[in-house]
Amino acid sequence: MYVPPPFKPDRSQCLAFAAARGFGLACAHDGRKPVASPLPFSLNYSSNGTPLLSFHVARGNPLAALADSRGSWLMAVSGPGAYVSADWYASPDQVPTWLYQSVHLSGPAAVMSEAELDGHLDEVSAVFESSLAPKRPWTAAKMTAGRRSAMKKAIVGVMMRVDLVEGSFKLNQHKSDADHVAVASALARQGDPAAQQIAAQMIALRPQLDYIEHATAFAPAE
Repeated sequence: MYVPPPFKPDRSQCLAFAAARGFGLACAHDGRKPVASPLPFSLNYSSNGTPLLSFHVARGNPLAALADSRGSWLMAVSGPGAYVSADWYASPDQVPTWLYQSVHLSGPAAVMSEAELDGHLDEVSAVFESSLAPKRPWTAAKMTAGRRSAMKKAIVGVMMRVDLVEGSFKLNQHKSDADHVAVASALARQGDPAAQQIAAQMIALRPQLDYIEHATAFAPAE
C-alpha cells in the first residue's frame, strides 16, 4: 500500500480500525490469478502479541484450497469514503479528491481445526450481535444440533497470521485549518451517510476549530 506520510496511522490505530470494522476483502493468489471474497472476520492476538484474523468461507470457495500456510494473503479493510469537490476549499487553485480510511493486513493463512471453527463461529456472531443492543443476542443455542452440524460442513474456517500491517487514513491532514473546516463542513451537509462519517472523523482530528460558525455562514438563505 502506498501511503503518503501525512496519512499514515500507527500500527495500533490500524488494528483498532480493522477490529471495529470486522469486514474486509480477503485476497490470495492461485498461481495464475488473484482470488478474493468479501468476508466478516474477528481479530485476536496470540500469546506473543501477533494479530490473528479468523474467518470462514464456503467449502466451494477457491480460497479454501489456498489456505495452506504458504502464500501470503491480504485482508483489505475499508471504511466509508467521500468525494471532495475543489469548490469546497477555502483556498483557491485546489483539485477534487477522495477521502477515506483503509487498512491492509497481510500474512499466511491456514485451515482451522473443528474445535477452532466452533469457537470462531460463536465469537464472530457475538461480536456483531453486541452492536445490536438492546436486542437480546442471537446464539447458536437457538439452532438444532443437526442444523448447526450441516451448516458447519458447508464451510471452512481460516486463521490468518498478520505479519504486515499497513494503513492510509486520508482525511486532509496536510491542509490548512481553513481548508479543513471548509471541507469538513461541506461534507457534513451532504445527504450521504459516508460523507457525514468522514466529516465526523475530520472534526475529531481538529476539534478545537469552529465548524459551527462556518456551517452557519454557508447555510442556504430561507
